[in-house]
Amino acid sequence: MKLAAAPLAVFGALAAIAPAQEPPPIEQLMSSPFPSGLTAAPSGGHIAWVRNSAGVRNIWVASPDGYEARAITAYKSDDGQEISDLQWAPGAASIVYVRGGSPNRAGEVPNPRSEAAGADQAVWAVPLGGGEPKKLGEGASPAVSAKGLVAFLQKGQVWTVPADGSSAAVQLMKSRGRARTLRWSPDGGKLAFVSSRGAHSFIGIFEVAASAVRYVAPGLSADTEPAWSPDGRELAFLRMPASSDQTLFGPRRSGDPWSIWIADASTGKARQVFQADPGRGSVFHGLNAEAQILWAASGHLVFPWERDGWLHLYSIPVAGDASPKLLTFGDYEAENALLTADAREVLYTSNADDIDRRHLYRVAAAGGPVNPVTSGNGIEWSPVMTSDGKAVAFLRSEGRTPARASIMAAFGAPRDLVPFEFPAASLVEPQPVTFAAADGLRIRAQLFAAANPNNEKRPAVIFFHGGSRRQMLLGWHYLPYYHNAYAFNQYLASRGYVVLSVNYRSGIGYGMEFREALNYGATGASEFNDVLGAGLFLQGRADVDSRRIGLWGGSYGGYLTALGLSRAADLFAAGVDIHGVHDWNSVIRNFNPGYDPEKQADFAKKAFASSPMASVGTWKAPVLLIHGDDDRNVPFNESIVLAEALRKQGVSYEELVFPDEVHGFLLHSHWLAAFRAAGDFLDRRVKARK
Repeated sequence: MKLAAAPLAVFGALAAIAPAQEPPPIEQLMSSPFPSGLTAAPSGGHIAWVRNSAGVRNIWVASPDGYEARAITAYKSDDGQEISDLQWAPGAASIVYVRGGSPNRAGEVPNPRSEAAGADQAVWAVPLGGGEPKKLGEGASPAVSAKGLVAFLQKGQVWTVPADGSSAAVQLMKSRGRARTLRWSPDGGKLAFVSSRGAHSFIGIFEVAASAVRYVAPGLSADTEPAWSPDGRELAFLRMPASSDQTLFGPRRSGDPWSIWIADASTGKARQVFQADPGRGSVFHGLNAEAQILWAASGHLVFPWERDGWLHLYSIPVAGDASPKLLTFGDYEAENALLTADAREVLYTSNADDIDRRHLYRVAAAGGPVNPVTSGNGIEWSPVMTSDGKAVAFLRSEGRTPARASIMAAFGAPRDLVPFEFPAASLVEPQPVTFAAADGLRIRAQLFAAANPNNEKRPAVIFFHGGSRRQMLLGWHYLPYYHNAYAFNQYLASRGYVVLSVNYRSGIGYGMEFREALNYGATGASEFNDVLGAGLFLQGRADVDSRRIGLWGGSYGGYLTALGLSRAADLFAAGVDIHGVHDWNSVIRNFNPGYDPEKQADFAKKAFASSPMASVGTWKAPVLLIHGDDDRNVPFNESIVLAEALRKQGVSYEELVFPDEVHGFLLHSHWLAAFRAAGDFLDRRVKARK
């Protein structure tokens, strides 16, 4: 439906339109459907993805006969039930998927609508041609074999069910620990999996015909990421040294080196083919990809390594008789990576030559020249190649244009698969800027500022992302949380704010040493230097009113918002703190229940000193606290404890609570409510400040 508040552009055609007379409402800026989970069928040339349109999630497909997109599921409401883990049945007859989120420690699945009948997390299948989806069983993480058997996880155990749902699901085996990372052999006769058992983990192989499990070279390590050889005779995996060091939210620049092993799938006998050097890259940091090891048809293993301080792709012959070959090189990082249809090249995403964007590249697994697939002022991610090798599909966005699914035949011009209407001309192009942190470190950011011909003094807002392993870009983001955050930053800019989106230290995109920043997070809060530097940078701009600078952020960004308000009370006028971290000790315990502050007293003392609660006594500015009470990342109690402390010293705070909502809000209506409240709060507490 076309909204009347601002002119609209149809994407696909990208029609030119006149500038908007009135800024669009947040509802309109949040109206673009977000695509995710793009996947290519192993045969037939089909592609599929999930399309979230104002909270209504459905599976869409496109086929080689013109690649006309169509929905094959028909869910109709903003119900908070995610769709994920798309897998293809043999012959692309159907798509297997997961609907619903994982349970919390109390066994409760996300249910933000508080439906009387409740919800569950289950594996479903829907025919490619459309029709009613069939529930295969409760669980998640499906993997479909070449024989049409779906393996999936239920409460850490492996179950199987035919992809057509012709019989009920049965438990495949009973094993200690919790299984994860299910990978079928190419012929469907064996299932590899990771068996997590606390500090250590094993690689298991279940042989279907023998109905037996073999653990591959079990040792005193954390083995993970099984990857089958093309013939199914061998299995590669990562071996991480098991450690009692449970440090979280602090730098790890080096450690005991990780390695790659290859095992005979029949005997379980394994050999090491690679070990990382000591120092840089000795602590494994993975790709944002489905697999960390790619077994190419050329007989090479492709894997990520930070040997030179940047996350690059390397390859090594399976025989292990040569040094690793650097496939990508320079001061940039690889992100997504997968093999092309012939399994001889790697298709990957990188910020090469464009540090605050993402583009697609390809390189031979055996080594050779790097060839760009896309370029320009856009952002491209999640590439997949069609099974015939004739086209590549990917997701993309620009500074004004939100994310959408596109396809590009023979690496030619991309075409959007589902055109939609959006007020692009009402938005600004964010500009790259750098500023000095309080300790002198150069920090990158994006500046959103509408035209200001009279150079008037304007209110300003600083945005801090969560993570902290994130990087904000010069365009709509590839993660749904930050796609929404980008919409809110554009909303604020359209209403006269100067917005600074900060890529603070401990984020990704700028190398290992920036990510593993000294004294960051719970080990010293060194990111506060970036918070302070951002405020001073805006304060020094001729177009900013230095008395009207606000902060906002969620999760880790809420932590930095709270740090700014508690430590720099005279610099910031107000803040919006969405499910922020306020005491590192309780948050670390949430991620690691074995963490005991009394036994790790020195670390616990430093962690508290790095928390906003340690400096809450100097907090003066008003704050809006937003939180869902089923948050599985940052405990809801973080906001309760902060509110109590603010009350005691007479600091004004407002609150917005979403019952039964999780960390990354599942309901579109909750995102809208949060941003309406945040916009109103900033208008009253920052823009209207005298």
